[in-house]
Amino acid sequence: MIATPERATAVILAGSNVDRERCLPESIRQLRRHPDIEVRAVSTCFESSAVGGPPDAPDFYNAAALVHTSLDPETLRGELRAIEDRLGRVRTDDPNEPRTIDLDILFYDDVVGDFDGWSLPDPDIATQLYAAVPLADVAPRWVHPVIGKTAIEIVDDLTASNPEVIPNMAIRLSTPYTTRAIDDFDDTDDVYAPRLEALIRDQLLEIGEDPEREGLVRTPLRVAKAMDFLTSGYSTSLDEVVNDAIFDAEGASEMVVVRDVEYYSMCEHHMLPFFGKATVAYLPKGKIIGLSKVARIVDVFARRLQVQERLTNQVADAMTEILDPLGVGVVIEGKHLCMMMRGVQKQDSNMITSAMRGTFRTDPRTRSEFLSFTG
Repeated sequence: MIATPERATAVILAGSNVDRERCLPESIRQLRRHPDIEVRAVSTCFESSAVGGPPDAPDFYNAAALVHTSLDPETLRGELRAIEDRLGRVRTDDPNEPRTIDLDILFYDDVVGDFDGWSLPDPDIATQLYAAVPLADVAPRWVHPVIGKTAIEIVDDLTASNPEVIPNMAIRLSTPYTTRAIDDFDDTDDVYAPRLEALIRDQLLEIGEDPEREGLVRTPLRVAKAMDFLTSGYSTSLDEVVNDAIFDAEGASEMVVVRDVEYYSMCEHHMLPFFGKATVAYLPKGKIIGLSKVARIVDVFARRLQVQERLTNQVADAMTEILDPLGVGVVIEGKHLCMMMRGVQKQDSNMITSAMRGTFRTDPRTRSEFLSFTG
């Protein structure tokens, strides 16, 4: 029995060569939604030839997810098998048969051991580029506990001896759930998220509609896709959003203000939209952040079921955590459809919330300067 740390670090390899444009991102989506698995980073999706299968076997899409988990290795593997089953994986005696999804643990902390038909670290790391390349993309400095080489060194060794089989970069997962390989998912007949679509269909029936009529027959798919996008903040980490866009700025000591950042969110009380603009400012302490990343940080928290007060504080806390600046100020203005479309039905009302950290809270002059930019 292997003792499990409170939070172990692992890398999970996802591979698909059947309905791969749907199944690969859907597997990542389900990993992100698992209560005991925190996805910290996802690799580029790489395309490679099937290993060991028939010559005409379709190529694989492979991607690696760096995760933190409280599950022990065997329990984690069981949860991965459950995801495979939900995505239609059919197991046969042929280990190389095409499959909708294959989820394997490449490493789990520094655990070395044999389990029931599988091992840690995964032996394919040292011999197969389809495993080594995505691993090196999310954990380049991970050191193999047996052979003593980093993930990058393993890839270098494999590419030196097999240059003709280097996996091609296929796609970057453009959202937590969909790939750029799908130009317009609404134009396909595929199922996107079966359970969510079934719930939406039941909702249509509950309100007295006919989900089979022409105008609604594809509505469950469209709503499922829209909801995944509108709530994608639950499954997007700050690490992914910032992506190392923190820069040294020794001479930067004056206030940095990003105004009029548009956002769209959903009220957690009625699941109706609220939207508006955010102004985010900070006083640097040796570090600055890429301009576009400020807007992306707002989106991380806006794309969840929210209340505006919490959204404002989450943005302020995230900026403080990322930059450790002298201070942070956030002001958000919002119009709430739950107040405009129902209830008191007041069309012109706005809500303004603020959050101050560091010198923005303690120094009236700093706060006053910031607020003068928000008008």
